[in-house]
Amino acid sequence: MADSPSALSSGLHGDPSTRWLQDLMSFAHRHQASDIHFEPSAAGLGVRLRIDGQLQAYPAPNGQWRDRIVSKIKVLSRLDIAEKRLPQDGRLQWSLSDASLSLRVSTLPTVHGEKLVLRLLPTEQRPRAIDSLGYTRDQLHQVRRALASPHGLILVTGPTGSGKSATLMACLQSLLHLSLNITTVEDPVEQMVSGINQVSINEKIGFDFPTALRALLRQDPDVLMVGEIRDLPTAMVAAQAAQTGHLVLSTLHTNTAASAVLRLRHMGVPSDHLAASLRLVCAQRLVRLLCLHCRSQNAPGRWQAVGCPRCQGGYAGRQAVHEVIPMTNELNELVLSDTDALGLEQAAREQGVLSLGDAVANMVAEGLTSQAEADRVSQSEA
Repeated sequence: MADSPSALSSGLHGDPSTRWLQDLMSFAHRHQASDIHFEPSAAGLGVRLRIDGQLQAYPAPNGQWRDRIVSKIKVLSRLDIAEKRLPQDGRLQWSLSDASLSLRVSTLPTVHGEKLVLRLLPTEQRPRAIDSLGYTRDQLHQVRRALASPHGLILVTGPTGSGKSATLMACLQSLLHLSLNITTVEDPVEQMVSGINQVSINEKIGFDFPTALRALLRQDPDVLMVGEIRDLPTAMVAAQAAQTGHLVLSTLHTNTAASAVLRLRHMGVPSDHLAASLRLVCAQRLVRLLCLHCRSQNAPGRWQAVGCPRCQGGYAGRQAVHEVIPMTNELNELVLSDTDALGLEQAAREQGVLSLGDAVANMVAEGLTSQAEADRVSQSEA
């Protein structure tokens, strides 16, 4: 890694395992890690951090601290430290000298002990501005136009970790107004935003997405955000809400925007419901940006990652690339006729829609990322 654990907490009171955890949290914060993995093995406790989307090793703690570290995290997360046979979920706050970290904790029993994953949650109360998400000018126009509609369904698709939730929160932020009742249903709520009514589902007591959505529709909503459409009941409630005067935003796990229609159809949503409700379907990926301090030009207009003390293997930060498909009359006719994803994609290209591959190719041409990173993103479309 570009840095190493510091003696930041040398004056910290407590046992050495606590000081090690403090250094780890400080390191994760400085390098904007999204996740911390504690991975038990026969040899001890391995640690990896996900930085710019890539897992990277961190110096392991003393093997004798393993149980103390796991127990401390579970206690702070208000988990049952005696329960080691079942997965558990919790949250904790960790104070640093210059920041307070909010973390979501997940435990998983393995053959060598409990594996812990800590997700570092956004601490700011205000999401990013919608015009800072990496949309092209035309894409931003299409997104704003869909958000200005009083009703309809807007979908953001992509794999886990592609920034879908951040995009939805930025969209909701752009809609914040005293005249609108905006409510979200999330699993769980990760970023608290002032002015938005946020609901966290609890499937253990039967409070799932469909149940929460039906309740919210009796709360006089204008805008609804559903954290994820996972099943037919959720999809049907969302589609029906979008047809009855509500603007609905949600996410779906598909590789491309066009394949979202196919996924919903396979769930059991009738094509006429899709054509009547869909306003905009987007796909996105997060692309690693080349470090401007050490990138090397290996051909005219082509740059490659090198690596220096200021970056992570030649990359520093990430930016989203998008495919934005506005549902025109022509595309809705194709949806009604049960056209497959390939047919929808071809029609979208004819209407000038930029594919994810084309979007990241433009970043390569601008020297923002490498061809290797572009190839990785393009492969994820397949």
